[in-house]
Amino acid sequence: MIPRRLVLPTESFDYATVAVWRKPEMLLKVALRSLLRNKRRTAVTLATVAVGAAALFVFRGFNTGLLNEYRTNAIHAHYGNGQVNTSGYRDKVLPKPWEAWIPEADKVLQTLKSVDGVEKVFPRLEFAALVSNGTRSLGSRGVGIDGEAESDFFYTINVTHGQPLRGESEGIVLGKGLAHSLDVDVGSRITLLTNTIHGTLNGADFKVVGIFHTGSRELDDAFFQIQLPQAQRLMDTDKVEKISLGLRNHDDWPKIASAIASRLPGLEATPFEILDKIYYQNSVDFLNAQYAIVRLIILFVVVLGIFNTATSSILERTQEIGMLRANGESKRDILALIAMEGAISAIIGAVIGIVFVYLVNMTVLKDGFYMPPGPGITRSFKSYIDLQIPMVTESLLLVVAAGCIGSLLAASKVLRMSISQALRQAG
Repeated sequence: MIPRRLVLPTESFDYATVAVWRKPEMLLKVALRSLLRNKRRTAVTLATVAVGAAALFVFRGFNTGLLNEYRTNAIHAHYGNGQVNTSGYRDKVLPKPWEAWIPEADKVLQTLKSVDGVEKVFPRLEFAALVSNGTRSLGSRGVGIDGEAESDFFYTINVTHGQPLRGESEGIVLGKGLAHSLDVDVGSRITLLTNTIHGTLNGADFKVVGIFHTGSRELDDAFFQIQLPQAQRLMDTDKVEKISLGLRNHDDWPKIASAIASRLPGLEATPFEILDKIYYQNSVDFLNAQYAIVRLIILFVVVLGIFNTATSSILERTQEIGMLRANGESKRDILALIAMEGAISAIIGAVIGIVFVYLVNMTVLKDGFYMPPGPGITRSFKSYIDLQIPMVTESLLLVVAAGCIGSLLAASKVLRMSISQALRQAG
């Protein structure tokens, strides 16, 4: 195309300054001048885009914050970063499960501690027992733990009365619902009755040192903790059922699991996402699906908003577009200009929305906020909006794409007109 200067008999001198369409700097200059022709309309477009970008950004950050809380709770209240069992133990219903428990636990623990990335190991023994306060007995499930080692790592178990187990050799920590059903409190004495692995009845007395409230009814209503040696004496075994792991970085799990498989071929390591699939992983899938739907709705609103304002602008410039085409500019050149206008509006609006959300999150919401109990949960929890750099990129790209699409849709009708029709169109 031969460079030229076209002077149009219209008030919009911005189109008249077009010299070489294929130069990006000229295209940018003309697009900016076109947007500044009607500042009120441009402001409406920017507001629409800013709201859309802010909504995408904050909703993504909100979901990420929720998942972070779910993940923290799963790791630091229940499973650790994962756990080690004998191979196939979790996938089978065994008539005598103790035969598949981990023998020579001390050697296994030393090997696990030597794996790079493993910072903590927590041997555990879970068993069924009858809990009695002297007048009432309830079936429950208990777990023998290393109270001193676990007290710092499993900090989200939320002990509301008393204290964690720590070094209390005859102490017991009960779930809130179980303590309420037994009508006991910190300092009360209770008795545990259970069958040993040999089928004989065994029992011991314990002192309640703490009551926890995880928010999970399944745990709070029927779960308790005692020291691992006490659990082994009750079950008459020196084995452990599983070993929970605390890692330096959970992202290293695949490498660590591979190292465990090579050093301890009779054992298998399972990450917490699989152990807590019913709650954590299903929550991840649900929130991701929810975000995908909300994202489509927000982008549709952004496209519609830009389409409406761009349509009004382009209809006013129909005659100008016709004169440009009569001057030899192709439809592709016109589309490039209109797409540039949409992209500029989208970028500026998105930056405004993203910066606004970031500032609000760093000031008003910096201390987080409390969420009501979710499905299957009986207590509220504190959450944060976790804003990350990839979210900025995602929100910006999506909104810019929506802006370009809205502008191009608005231009399609005018560009389908013949040059003569466009020239006859009143501005």
